[in-house]
Amino acid sequence: MREPGVPELDPRPALSRTPRLGGLDSLRGLAIVWMMSFHFSFDLNWFGYIHTDFYTNPLWLWQRVCIVSLFLLSSGLSQAVGDARARSEAAFWKRWGQIFGAGLLVVAGSWLAFPESFIYFGILQGVAAMLLVHQLLGRRLGAWVLVLAPLAIAAPHLFASARFNPPWWNWTGLITRKPITEDYVPLLPWLGVFWAGAGLGALLRRVQLRPLRALPRVGVLAWLGRWPLSIYLLHQPLLIGMLWLVSRALGHPTPF
Repeated sequence: MREPGVPELDPRPALSRTPRLGGLDSLRGLAIVWMMSFHFSFDLNWFGYIHTDFYTNPLWLWQRVCIVSLFLLSSGLSQAVGDARARSEAAFWKRWGQIFGAGLLVVAGSWLAFPESFIYFGILQGVAAMLLVHQLLGRRLGAWVLVLAPLAIAAPHLFASARFNPPWWNWTGLITRKPITEDYVPLLPWLGVFWAGAGLGALLRRVQLRPLRALPRVGVLAWLGRWPLSIYLLHQPLLIGMLWLVSRALGHPTPF
């Protein structure tokens, strides 16, 4: 029991009462803008306004790698910040449930649009799996996940096997043949990128996250970076709907 007149000390770290990191939000916002521009280009190609190959052209393939890497790196950093601020278990599981539920919506929506190549383990399913691994293992290892990150990245090159090619094993990433799907972000190698961010964030905790605080906050990007899940779910229906309306008005053929 505390003495009268003596304020009760908050047992949580001081970091738990700090504001959002605008620079980290801006980094995530940059990934969002890049993703939306990529998807808009994909939609233009789908509607026949441009003609390119998103499945084999290195320009688009490497853009996708960079976009996913930026998302997962910032996601790993965000988890480290949450750990530093003593985020509650309830808060983690609430957010995880939102991501998992959104992933189910993407499965349903992509099946309607692309029944032969619908998304069953894309970015949202991958992030949900990575969050689970980090919650159960990674956060206990702290900065040591930086040692595991390159091993996770190299794992598909070292341990790939045809036994993982069936759809129910595709989530591992240890495949020898890429599955037919519109988005594919398996646990390996992408867990390595996530852990690179989480490990870096764990190191920065030792200096009160000062380098992250020094990142510039870019207004619009920072605002976008606060709502990644909502934007991810809404932007494609809005872009596709807009293109459909424009195509109908111009008499241009539509894919549906």
